[in-house]
Amino acid sequence: MEISILAFLGGLVGAVLMDITETWAAKCGIRSGVSIALVGRWCLGLLRGKFIYANILESPSLPNEVRAGWVFHFLIGGGGVALLYPCFFWVTHIPLPHNHLLGGIVFGLLTSLLPWFVLLPSFGWGVFGRRAPKGSNALLASTLSHIPYGFGVGVVIAAGI
Repeated sequence: MEISILAFLGGLVGAVLMDITETWAAKCGIRSGVSIALVGRWCLGLLRGKFIYANILESPSLPNEVRAGWVFHFLIGGGGVALLYPCFFWVTHIPLPHNHLLGGIVFGLLTSLLPWFVLLPSFGWGVFGRRAPKGSNALLASTLSHIPYGFGVGVVIAAGI
């Protein structure tokens, strides 16, 4: 099967694993402060030309923000971002790794850069989520959740090749 299709499917699997990990981490007291509703609010804001919030928690709720958050999380954040895995090798002409499990985990760790430098600052919480809601640890929570995301990408690619 084409590696791009496998990567996209792996991203969907990885997004599910990410959600499971976030639920487990929250039970252990490790929370990012990010909810699916906030992701949807941000996504809907993007469609209206609003990229950065002073603090997204203080912005009004939008109709269908939870639904939009789930769609964004799986299709863009899950499957879409996973397409960067094969694109990296295609653009750099570096051969695909023999061990996609390890490659996927490294990829997952690298995708932690997206919340650290894009999502959290756009929410108004600063780089690494320094100003995230009290009681949250966005840096640790996003790092922990992106490892199983990458694992999901790696497992599906390894199983399909």
